[in-house]
Amino acid sequence: MPGIILEDILRITSRGRVVSGIALVGTSAMLLAGCASAPEAPADTAVALDYLPCMVSDAGGFDDKSFNQLGFEGLTEAAAALGVETKSTESASETDYAPNIDSLVDAGCDLIVTVGFALSAATVTAALANPDVNFAIIDDAADNDFDGKTDAPNIKPILFDTAQAAFLAGYASASYSKTGTVGTFGGQNFPTVSIFMDGYAQGVDYYNEQKSADVKVIGWDQDKQDGLFTGGFEANDTAKTTAKNLIDQGADVILPVGGPIFQSAGAAIEDSGKDVVLLGADADVFDTFPTYDSLYFTSVLKGMKEATNDVVTAASEEGGFDVTAYIGTLENDGVGIAPFHEFESKVDGELQGELDTIKASIISGDIKVTSYLAAS
Repeated sequence: MPGIILEDILRITSRGRVVSGIALVGTSAMLLAGCASAPEAPADTAVALDYLPCMVSDAGGFDDKSFNQLGFEGLTEAAAALGVETKSTESASETDYAPNIDSLVDAGCDLIVTVGFALSAATVTAALANPDVNFAIIDDAADNDFDGKTDAPNIKPILFDTAQAAFLAGYASASYSKTGTVGTFGGQNFPTVSIFMDGYAQGVDYYNEQKSADVKVIGWDQDKQDGLFTGGFEANDTAKTTAKNLIDQGADVILPVGGPIFQSAGAAIEDSGKDVVLLGADADVFDTFPTYDSLYFTSVLKGMKEATNDVVTAASEEGGFDVTAYIGTLENDGVGIAPFHEFESKVDGELQGELDTIKASIISGDIKVTSYLAAS
């Protein structure tokens, strides 16, 4: 064993600690022992998980106080529990989607979660080109040819039947309205946006049937499946003007659907000086964006953080990735409505009991809420 000197024999490393010896080693047996293979790591030594989950935002970014942020929180919470790192990229515009996804493929990501229907086409293209990489997409079925099937065999859709929760919010809004007019508007007329607006209008209709009332919904036409849209998902003057137009038409409850556009609606309400309340979408905006906490009536919730956490965690296991679509409903707590917070004392005393009954009836099927996901 050439090259071994006394100092080598007298120092051995045990679990990161250096131990010094002082006795001379004089036998060949001891020399051979010094050259033996290193002992195996103790059985309780943790082995790092070889798994890299990743995410691409849409143009709203991970600080949108809405679905990008919730998805990102689900990713990071799952990664922390698993003890793994993550990679993520934020998109500033539509032209970033494909390059951002490709960059994560090149980084060796095992699971790439894309956030929002706007990334659908880019996600399908990347998934087909990289069949060994698992993909998931939040808020889209990745069905760009509309044949009822996901367009790539390695994409898991994470979807939410928010029409069910919006139905509850519509009923509550109709109960609260003093003017008899409630309004809604969206970013763009995509199914994952209009599903809120349609469920909301259905809830108002149900209130009218039950109470022999005549509360109007402006901003959405159920028959035409079309309504009032800003053309984008930014908090800007267009969104503010759109909200102002609803207020000018008498709406005293407003549901904006489209990421941060609710912030513009809040500004429009404050500028109006009128007694108008605001609903959030996706997250409980009372917690995520408290600037307008005195205006927030309730929020229509998606359990995106929890669903993303579950998908990321499952995909870390051998055979754990399943492309069957996740659909959040009232029954599995994937959707719901937030508390009334500061309006708790201002709503009808019987409202919460009525909402509980309606929720149970939607779950049982006694009340039918229509949506593009209802038959899934």
